[in-house]
Amino acid sequence: MSASGPRTLFDKVWDAHVVATREDGASLLWIDRHFVHEGSHHAYRKIAERGAKVARPHLTFGVADHYVPTRTRDLSAVDAEIAGMVARLKENCAANDVRLFGLDDPRQGIVHVVGPEQGLTLPGLTMVCGDSHTSTHGAFGAIAFGIGASEVAHVLLTQTLWQRRPKRLRITVDGEMAPGSSAKDLALTIIATIGADGAAGHAIEFAGSTVRGLSMEGRLTLCNLSIESGGKCGMVAPDETTIDYIRGRPLAPSGEAFERAADAWRALPSDAGAAFDREISLEGGDVVPIVTWGISPEDALPVTERVPDPDRIDDAARAAHAREAIDYMGLKAGQPLEEVAVDRVFIGSCTNSRIEDLRAAASVLAGRKARVPGLVSPGSSLIKKQAEAEGLAEIFTAAGLEWVEAGCSMCVGMNGDLVPPGERCASTTNRNFKGRQGPKSRTHLMSPAMAAAAAVTGHLADVRPLMRPL
Repeated sequence: MSASGPRTLFDKVWDAHVVATREDGASLLWIDRHFVHEGSHHAYRKIAERGAKVARPHLTFGVADHYVPTRTRDLSAVDAEIAGMVARLKENCAANDVRLFGLDDPRQGIVHVVGPEQGLTLPGLTMVCGDSHTSTHGAFGAIAFGIGASEVAHVLLTQTLWQRRPKRLRITVDGEMAPGSSAKDLALTIIATIGADGAAGHAIEFAGSTVRGLSMEGRLTLCNLSIESGGKCGMVAPDETTIDYIRGRPLAPSGEAFERAADAWRALPSDAGAAFDREISLEGGDVVPIVTWGISPEDALPVTERVPDPDRIDDAARAAHAREAIDYMGLKAGQPLEEVAVDRVFIGSCTNSRIEDLRAAASVLAGRKARVPGLVSPGSSLIKKQAEAEGLAEIFTAAGLEWVEAGCSMCVGMNGDLVPPGERCASTTNRNFKGRQGPKSRTHLMSPAMAAAAAVTGHLADVRPLMRPL
């Protein structure tokens, strides 16, 4: 694509970061922000074996989130392996002069929540982390994606990364979504429509009036789930909503520097006439409250539908997948989704743990009692403080749910927060893979409001009859 012709948002950001290009077409990209969590110890060990240190420590940020316990901040009171992972991150960051948002930091939280919250996530940046849901940060018009351990080491050593330019896919959604629908419902609808590999090899730009109408929290949720349709990354063009969110953030530019940056950000949206490799259009009015029934985020249907019948699916591979999913999930073909009982709920994760998400769940739970146990984990310690000040935490505990500290918590099943084997969880997380929330656990993905509806009814439920202002 000619640099002088109309360019997409993705191409503008990519082109601005190319340091060199090899004969095979791969580009060496400069990386503006590198986040590391407890899983980075492999990469830190690699650079230590070479007698090296982090090349640009001021551009790397440590965040304790994946392994942190949520019921205590006392590492001596938790599993030694979990405590060791958290302690090792602190040691590695200290040895390399990397700023750490650790357990003793009042700004600690999930990496994909802390970055935007602190003003580290900005339009036009390249951002990487050893976590697949780094795509979240694309909500600001950044190129953000997850990388593996060897790539983490490469960035630590050089602040660069070799990458091949993906194709460009624009998903345009126009119109108002149905009442009770949220960004999570929009994201799951897109994944169910195009499939778990529908965006493979592509950078996604989400566009249209529906997307522009989302808050920054909603856009973060949408881009968070772009990886679940196979996309390299997901992006939303920066606009005044973006700029207003960033203004005044602790680590964002300020004063005249902010105004100059904002002018540059306003030039980032895709030019009129910019060519995309693929275009997909959806109607916002078709987005309704939705839940997953299977073992992939693409196994999603409106909550008012029934579990699919594999015998009625023409595609043999898809039918086989449906049979495997139904068997693992303990469901029956044709079973109404609203008759599926749940054992517990989880509200949290980098997908849905921001203040807007907690408010949505609390609006359903207020004055009601949960029929099943549940856990609510805010996305950061600052969000936890705000939720408590707004009275949301009191609503959760009055309903019978546990209110715990910030962290990845029950999303990943590696920090002590687990769904017991065979139990079914209504979850606001991003993946419903087999065993994702614990060995033999069963996960149904949904929005925070829908998870709250499941809590008060004891089964998958349409939130719309329960809706009311908080």
